[in-house]
Amino acid sequence: MEAKIGKFFESVGDFFTGGDQIPWCEPDIIAGCEREVADAEKGSSDELKSQCIMRLSWALVHSKRAEDVQRGIAMLEASLAGSGSNPLQARENLYLLAVGYYRSGDYSRSRQLVEHCLEHLTGGKP
Repeated sequence: MEAKIGKFFESVGDFFTGGDQIPWCEPDIIAGCEREVADAEKGSSDELKSQCIMRLSWALVHSKRAEDVQRGIAMLEASLAGSGSNPLQARENLYLLAVGYYRSGDYSRSRQLVEHCLEHLTGGKP
């Protein structure tokens, strides 16, 4: 019962202080995604490789470790340049980059990316 009351007060406090509501990712999930990418590199289709890299990027930018977040940002920036004509993939990359920059403390860059992502959704209109 005390744990439930504690969680309640923590959630109320987070609400009023603007606490982070973005999910976190554990190191074992990241390790699993890294194994998945390594396995996909051994002759899988480009689409499967891309999906595995996207899952790893998601896990990295949702990590509690700053070096993981930075690695995820670098991967997403590289894949954003390669997303070319796929607007859905570009939006996903922009969103995850925004999460990465938010987690790294670069809030203005995060906001710019969110706005850019919204422009992709609305066809250029903010």
